[in-house]
Amino acid sequence: MEWELLPIPLLIIISVLLNSVIAVAGVLPSAFLTAINVSVLGLVPGILVSIVGEAVGAIISFILYRKALHRYTSPDSGRFQRLREAGGAEAWFLVLGMRLMPFVPSGLVTLSAAFSRMTLLSFAVASTIGKVPALIIEGIAVTAAIRLTVGWQLFLVVLVIMSYFIWRMRQRSGEKI
Repeated sequence: MEWELLPIPLLIIISVLLNSVIAVAGVLPSAFLTAINVSVLGLVPGILVSIVGEAVGAIISFILYRKALHRYTSPDSGRFQRLREAGGAEAWFLVLGMRLMPFVPSGLVTLSAAFSRMTLLSFAVASTIGKVPALIIEGIAVTAAIRLTVGWQLFLVVLVIMSYFIWRMRQRSGEKI
């Protein structure tokens, strides 16, 4: 499908909807959607659409998790337990900090926050602010990658895949990275 053939408002709506689906699923990466936004809309508009999409997706997930899942279970993990038990400013800063940390699963942060005592507004603000730096970095990386030759793009893809497999192997063997 040629994304450039769709009207810009429709592209924005599709992007926000896809971000919402990705956020509710909780395990799918949204970086590819940021890449599409930046490559089709440009760096700043693409990042802004990604920020809006991820914020809307996180808010929808928070509401769904809180309403539907709260009565069943809560994620068990040390860092997430602290968030579940937190309220007010502490919960706000925990969400902000977890969103700023790379490799912390977004779905688990949202799920843990849904089990906490924090309000929807507090979660929405902390979550959105925390996602902004990562989205800016993703947008800049995509813009730089688009300008590379195909050979360098393939090299980077192979490098990322190899790095991931090495990380997984070390993680499984119990090595600290």
